Parts: sequence; structure tokens; C-alpha cells
Amino acid sequence: MIGYVVLGTNDLPRAAAFYDTLLAEMGVKRMMEFGGRGYAWAAAMDKPMLCIMTPYDGKPATVGNGVMVGIAVDARGTVDRIHRKALALGGADEGPPGLRAEGGEGFYAAYFRDLDGNKLDVWCYG
Repeated sequence: MIGYVVLGTNDLPRAAAFYDTLLAEMGVKRMMEFGGRGYAWAAAMDKPMLCIMTPYDGKPATVGNGVMVGIAVDARGTVDRIHRKALALGGADEGPPGLRAEGGEGFYAAYFRDLDGNKLDVWCYG
């Protein structure tokens, strides 16, 4: 159902470097450029995309209260690796890798914020 998610940034080069490195951990690469306003990453053009963009209205990007993007991965080790990489790249820890009862049996997740303060979650079942 989800085709893409857009997160705002106030520093496009910094955000692009963060996501280029972070998403490469999953074999995901930059797929699109939006005229100098942003980029999109995906495993393939027909798969969901994560986009980083400067706001269209020219005002500063702000973090949505209660907004979080969940990134599905294949295994717990991938959750651990992505979370570690996000923190190494300067992201902020919002919850270490572990089982989360609120997601149901076998829901394993880790939470972090990117360099602009956008909250993400990397997760798997099993």
C-alpha cells in the first residue's frame, strides 16, 4: 500500500550522505533525484521509497510530532546493524534493538532519529 514516504531536511547534502550510507547496509540505493530538492532510495523502482526533501514552501523542515517511519528488514542481525550504523553516522538513539511486546510475538525493533530529528524504526518479525 505505501509507495513512498517523504521526510524533510534543512541540510540536503548532509541528509543524503546519511541515507546513502545507512541504506546501503540493506542493499538499498539512491534511485531518484528531485531537481536539487531531494532524493529517493529504494531496493527497486517498483518497491516502496524513502525520500528526503527540502520543503516545497521554502520554510524550514520540522519534525512531525508522532510521525515515525518503519523500515522492514529481513532479520534481527540487520536491525542491529542498521541501528548501530545510524548512531555511528550521528543519529540519536530512541530505543535499542530488542523484542517489543506492543508489536506482537516476535516483533524485534530498534528506534533512532536521523540528523534532522526525523524518527525511524527498523524492524522484523522472527
